[in-house]
Amino acid sequence: MSSLEPSRKPLNVLVKQLNNHVTITLKNGITYKGTMTKCDGHMNIILEGATECKGDSLIANYGSVLVRGNNILYISIEK
Repeated sequence: MSSLEPSRKPLNVLVKQLNNHVTITLKNGITYKGTMTKCDGHMNIILEGATECKGDSLIANYGSVLVRGNNILYISIEK
């Protein structure tokens, strides 16, 4: 891999997207949307201004929420 090619490791991609809006889908089908302010080596993520949805239905609004990394199915980064 050349030094100019961006890292493809998931954690490195997440760290570069701190303070951006993300959508996190959990293994149980619940979706969280918000601004990712922190993430760690286990992919535990803190979202600010988070909303919780199931399908198209809004379940709750949160100021901040911690999403445990082992519950995450996938993360979408919004540009």
